[in-house]
Amino acid sequence: MRDPIIAAVAFDGISPFHLSVPCLVFGADRTKLGLPRFDFRVCAMEEGPIHTDAGLSIVVPHGLSALDEADIVIIPSWKDLGDPLAAPFKEALQRAHRRGALIVGLCLGTFAIAGAGLLAGRKATTHWAYTDRLQALHPDLAIDADVLYVDDGDIITSAGVAAGLDCCLHIVRARYGAEAALRLARHVVLSPHRQGGQAQFIERPVAPTPNADRFTRALDKVRATLGETHSLDSVADMAGLTRRTFTRRFQNSIGTSFGDWLADQRVALAQRLLEQTDKSMDMVAFEAGFGSATSLRQHFAARLRTSPLQYRREFSRRGGPGERRARASSR
Repeated sequence: MRDPIIAAVAFDGISPFHLSVPCLVFGADRTKLGLPRFDFRVCAMEEGPIHTDAGLSIVVPHGLSALDEADIVIIPSWKDLGDPLAAPFKEALQRAHRRGALIVGLCLGTFAIAGAGLLAGRKATTHWAYTDRLQALHPDLAIDADVLYVDDGDIITSAGVAAGLDCCLHIVRARYGAEAALRLARHVVLSPHRQGGQAQFIERPVAPTPNADRFTRALDKVRATLGETHSLDSVADMAGLTRRTFTRRFQNSIGTSFGDWLADQRVALAQRLLEQTDKSMDMVAFEAGFGSATSLRQHFAARLRTSPLQYRREFSRRGGPGERRARASSR
């Protein structure tokens, strides 16, 4: 089985920081973390050196032909947002999409995917400051301006730079399992799991306070005891805050509701239990705090669009690392 091919598209004037996002996640050898060896290719539309907006120049080793073999095509950003795509690039994107490659637009890269006609009638996102412009240029899109990323099956779009990292980790998680994504996040010192539905813009306190420290300790306690019952009132009490103040601070600090965050944490724990153990569905549901296998199935369907049983078949350690990587690469 060949290594998964991932093509990241560079262009004259690209931000090195944007280009570094897929490079960080897919460009290094991560086999020790349980990931396959990716055949990572940076490609460009222009021949010769690429000039970045930071005053650096880079030599890009591949042309657009890399898109014809890629399993995943990533557009880290875009420029000239209202201009038509160059015909060779537009056709290369369309060919990749037709043959089943995953198309990913990070930040303003969504504009390029929309310009290729691949997002008509579909849901997408981009950097919050550019959502109105995207909607004006492509009124047939269903744009969600508030989320970190949108997974629409064969096309994934994300918000700004940090959300691009969340989006790439989401791809790793979806294709290679929660444990591999967690190891990768720890290795590169990233937040291990932020669901796409979290808010793009999150207010944060200017300076730490005793209450903020207690608030953080309360969330850490919840993460360590997900199998126990945790109500909004009980956690607010642990944080030393009223229900109303806790709710407001949680939304401002985390970017979602406490209930959604708690469900996300429990799903992530259930994923790891399904990957690493042979425990029954009832036991996994109990330890993750869902109470019943029925509730576990409902949350997996809503958040992961799969069942716990199918997830275990895809990612269980019982198949061995080589077999798991082969299954993941073939998806």
